[in-house]
Amino acid sequence: MTPQLINPNTGAPLTQQSAQLIDSTGDSFPRVNGAWRFVKSDNYTGSFGFQWNRFERTQVDRFQRHSSQSYDRFFAVTRWNEQDLSGQNILEVGSGAGRFSQVVLQHTQATLYSVDYSDAVEANYRNNGSDDRLNLFQASVYELPFAAGQFDKVFCFGVLQHTPDVKHSVECLIRMVKPGGELIVDFYPVKGWYTKIHAKYLLRPFTRRMDHIRLLNLIEKHADRLIRAYRFFDRLGVGRIVNRFLPICDIRRTLPTNLSEEELREWVILDTFDMFSPQYDQPQRLETVAKWFAEAGMREVIPSVVRYGDGNEIYTVKGIR
Repeated sequence: MTPQLINPNTGAPLTQQSAQLIDSTGDSFPRVNGAWRFVKSDNYTGSFGFQWNRFERTQVDRFQRHSSQSYDRFFAVTRWNEQDLSGQNILEVGSGAGRFSQVVLQHTQATLYSVDYSDAVEANYRNNGSDDRLNLFQASVYELPFAAGQFDKVFCFGVLQHTPDVKHSVECLIRMVKPGGELIVDFYPVKGWYTKIHAKYLLRPFTRRMDHIRLLNLIEKHADRLIRAYRFFDRLGVGRIVNRFLPICDIRRTLPTNLSEEELREWVILDTFDMFSPQYDQPQRLETVAKWFAEAGMREVIPSVVRYGDGNEIYTVKGIR
């Protein structure tokens, strides 16, 4: 069954008329560059729109010669079976350039409803728009354009910590899951008192206010020497402590290990920009997110730390409604 689209401001059903979705009062929402638009792009996710339109192919597996990281991460975290997803309606919230959209579309026969709050939807459409199972929306997690309880599976990866109200984001996602369906989220973790004693959190009060182009140029200018410094301290055996104070992403524990030097540099620039540019960065405790799932009515809640690849780890919570 096709999910019912609604006006997120009123809850009124929407019908498609040409390149618009219209409700009974005449309110309408256009389809622009492959995505139905329910919000304007000048919002707190502007850095992500800039980022994913600049690095639109970097994390998409089919454009990478040496990496299947998106595929590996998706199925390690979800533990879904490719064949079991056939004919199901899957909701993805926070799709970016479509790295996980591509995995769903290429490896399953599910129908995908993919949402992002930024104009990264345009990069997703360029990457995945040739598949007619992709339904793309620019909308807020707090005002999703779908009637409640219609999706077999919902996933939200790399997003929650970047929303203004993480608990409310979880509640809005849970509303989308049908009885018996699943929701899986991941997020940056609070591991202890030392979590925010890190270059990212020490510098973000300044970097998140910087012009996106200026910040990106600064990272590109210093990327090579930062990579050399990271590797130097890693070889000395003090990288786990010292490198957290370098303004660079954690190469050893977040990036694929079989990248060429050119590919590695691109991933480093992307992930470092992703560290410093978002408006919000709010890591959460695993038990706290699991508690929110239970309070919102999920009948089975499974918090876990998922490890995949060569040392990558993701903090996740899965719930069955």
